[in-house]
Amino acid sequence: MQDQENPLSPEKPAAPELVENVADTGAAAGTPAAEGNDADTLPSLAELLRQAELNAAEHHDAWLRAKAETENVRRRAQDDIAKAGKFAADKFAQAMLPVKDSLEAALATENATLETFKQGVELTLKQLVSAFQSANVSEINPLGEKFDPNKHQAISAIEADGEPNTVINVLQKGYLLHERTMRPALVVVSKAKPAA
Repeated sequence: MQDQENPLSPEKPAAPELVENVADTGAAAGTPAAEGNDADTLPSLAELLRQAELNAAEHHDAWLRAKAETENVRRRAQDDIAKAGKFAADKFAQAMLPVKDSLEAALATENATLETFKQGVELTLKQLVSAFQSANVSEINPLGEKFDPNKHQAISAIEADGEPNTVINVLQKGYLLHERTMRPALVVVSKAKPAA
């Protein structure tokens, strides 16, 4: 084992080209001009770290503010939805108050004749129709129309001349709210007569 030479042994002299390369590198690093150029072009690692930390803090602060704003918008939207549900009938209720006032006034009148009572009821009905129109409530009076199961409810079918499934009698009017059926009209429809 001792016969083999250790390549890293201190007793063996280093190759001349290695010594020259190390000397050239040392000389280049030791010159003041080279040190000045490196300092001008490359900031120190500590400066880079400090700038990165400042950028991260700014981005974190912006993210927190955006998150808080989003939470506030969500909370306001929930409050608006709750208020809309709670006060959705406000406009309709405001329109119904005069109808109630008219009915109470009619009941409070002591010496009303049948004719004045009828006139009062007609005016009250006009107020009610006006309230319905302002709330987009429309009536369904399908006399003579083709039976529509989405808007009509057939109570019975009677043999009659004409086309089958035609409304021949309206027992109770139906109502739509924005074209959606609130209450179907109760109707009697026609059916074909049996062949003789």
